[in-house]
Amino acid sequence: MRGAQCTVHVVQQGLEMTLAYAGDPASKRILIVEDEPFVALSLVDALSELGFDVAGWVGDVRAAIDFIGREHIDGALLDVHLGSQRVDPVADLLAARACPFFFTTGLGRVDVPAAHADRAFLQKPFGTADLASMLDRVFGSGGRPSGS
Repeated sequence: MRGAQCTVHVVQQGLEMTLAYAGDPASKRILIVEDEPFVALSLVDALSELGFDVAGWVGDVRAAIDFIGREHIDGALLDVHLGSQRVDPVADLLAARACPFFFTTGLGRVDVPAAHADRAFLQKPFGTADLASMLDRVFGSGGRPSGS
């Protein structure tokens, strides 16, 4: 990886920590909304490897809404189920802000919130190639803004 040092803010069950990653400052900032720590950390690694700047990782609806309210993001990956919560309010907020996102779910299209049935989704489990293809489809430019 090349570029400046960046940080990933992690909010999980009320605890907040910062992880340092080397990222390209021109990369798109992506928020990961995922309640499973192993899955989230795997996504952090994969997004970083693919040239994206991971803006943060949150594990519940309230933390996601708070994060979106205080940080700039260029897009998001949303796990449909966050423990006993559904991610629908987060999707609604992102859609209202015209911020691109896609869903991840183990249950397929039927699990995608009805208000966002036209949105892209990845069915779990998925591999890095599927993730890279979806990232390119939804966010484009391999993590870097067009023209970089």
